[in-house]
Amino acid sequence: MKKVALTALVLSLGLAACHNNAPDNNASAVNSAEMEANADATAAVNDSANAANVADNALDNAANSVSDAGNAASNVADNTANAVSNAGNIQ
Repeated sequence: MKKVALTALVLSLGLAACHNNAPDNNASAVNSAEMEANADATAAVNDSANAANVADNALDNAANSVSDAGNAASNVADNTANAVSNAGNIQ
């Protein structure tokens, strides 16, 4: 009888140790998927922000180039006027 009781005790302890981890594993998988989706969304937002900054910088550079060209044309006109004035002052 002791042998049967001991065997039953060992088996019951063994079964108690076999805990079903499926719900925990499922929750872990869901959390992993959510974290990966969050990382993907964050990366997409960052990529969009970077693209907007690149476009903004390109527009700024284009505006600066137009301004520089205007300044160069103005300088040419001023230099031409100065040259004409200087030529008239030569004696």
